[in-house]
This record gives sequence, C-alpha cells and structure tokens, in this order.
Amino acid sequence: MGGLLYIIAVILVIAWLVGFVGYNAGGLIHLLLVIAVVAILLRLISGRPAL
Repeated sequence: MGGLLYIIAVILVIAWLVGFVGYNAGGLIHLLLVIAVVAILLRLISGRPAL
C-alpha cells in the first residue's frame, strides 16, 4: 500500500508540472501538488524505503 501511495504522489507531481507548464487548470492543479507533497512527506517521515 505504501508503494502505491508513492506512485500516486509521483503521478500527481508530474500532472502538476504538465498543468503548470502547458495548461491553466486553476486551483485544481495546485491542489494536486499539495496532495502529492503531503504524500511524499508522509513517506519520508514514516521512514519506509522508497520501493
């Protein structure tokens, strides 16, 4: 389950970068970034290995 969370976080960061560079999706794209950053921080704080 932890690996899935990390994969989702990476996908959200990539989606944010695509949206930030190519499109203007308003607040939704920034919400995705915040969710991804929180997921990555939780992963780092919990001390589990990456994959």
